[in-house]
Amino acid sequence: MHLQLNNSKINSFTNVTITGSKSESNRLLLLKALFGSLEVQNISNSDDSQYMLNALSTESGIVDIHHAGTAMRFLTAYFATLKGRTTLLTGSQRMKERPIKVLVDALRELGADIEYVSQKGYPPLRIVGKRLLKKEVQMKANVSSQYISALLLIASKLENGLTLHLDGKITSAPYIRMTLSLLNQIGVETSFEAQTIRVKPNLENEPKIVNVESDWSSASYFYSIIALSPIGTKVCLSTYKKNSLQGDVILKDIYKQMGVETVFKGSKIVLEKRNYTLPLSIDIDLANAPDIAQTIVITCLGLRINCQLTGLHTLKIKETDRLEALKSEIHKFGTNIEITSDSLSLLDPKPLVQGVVVETFNDHRMAMAFAPLALLTSFSINEANVVSKSFPDFWLNLSELGFNISQFKK
Repeated sequence: MHLQLNNSKINSFTNVTITGSKSESNRLLLLKALFGSLEVQNISNSDDSQYMLNALSTESGIVDIHHAGTAMRFLTAYFATLKGRTTLLTGSQRMKERPIKVLVDALRELGADIEYVSQKGYPPLRIVGKRLLKKEVQMKANVSSQYISALLLIASKLENGLTLHLDGKITSAPYIRMTLSLLNQIGVETSFEAQTIRVKPNLENEPKIVNVESDWSSASYFYSIIALSPIGTKVCLSTYKKNSLQGDVILKDIYKQMGVETVFKGSKIVLEKRNYTLPLSIDIDLANAPDIAQTIVITCLGLRINCQLTGLHTLKIKETDRLEALKSEIHKFGTNIEITSDSLSLLDPKPLVQGVVVETFNDHRMAMAFAPLALLTSFSINEANVVSKSFPDFWLNLSELGFNISQFKK
């Protein structure tokens, strides 16, 4: 699907209901499979969560999770614990290029039987489930937090629990704390002291109902929209919590610098553009919330303020190399950015070029991050349907907000 986005103006005071957090949903779906007594409400309607749900319910020996990176990591750990079951876990071509050696090594150290089917260190994997009796393992801390969460999610179902020692600076710590908090909510005892995480065994559990909070990374695009709108513009989003488990909740503090005020009203948040003096530059370490980097730099491009983002080393192994993709597509709008292996710098943004064709590189966040620029100029987005990976209703929600969007054939 290819979309033309014409210069638009949004309808203020619109209400938008955003689907449950993909991060919370995928963790809770795995815990539901492990603890049958768990009921999960407001599950994300994203492709990733649907692939996760399908994989957990199938009895097939071949499980294809397509481009769902979180599912690949979590399911690798899950299938390793299913005694007597052999599973071939595979995915899209891009998934076969995304490393998983760190997790496989840790699981093997615990006693797992996992083989690489093709290239060493990458999917697909042949997993023979068995009892994992070892209870202690060490892992590099500066890797994707999903590797760490994958181990923590299965830990309480291991007969001896798990002690995980993290080596080095921890990346995306809020996502690790999210996993531990969800475990605590369903009655699993955990501790996280210095560089060591402990999860006690919990082979039985009482029935529980857990409600998934809406996704803060999906909210980021509406923060960007309000930041690029006239003073006084408002939008209402639901369902959100003040004490969120999601690291991306830092959005409300970051976007306050760009004139967006966040007001909590029960389970809703109201975003309003206020009359703020914009800073000369936005400088942030996003090691704990790398998924919102694309949104932030595009907002800065639209506001024509400098931007320096660091802590982005995990972006190179996402759906695409997000740093290279940003560099390519921002250049089309008339501004250059400098990138390293873990940072980007947007310096002296220029007026936006009209009529640009944005490529998504099969990355949902590329499509959604660039969309708010339609408040300032007209352009098109190729393969715009990629948003279904995390936010299937995105284009519908933008149309309801007042965005002038039309579909075309190439």
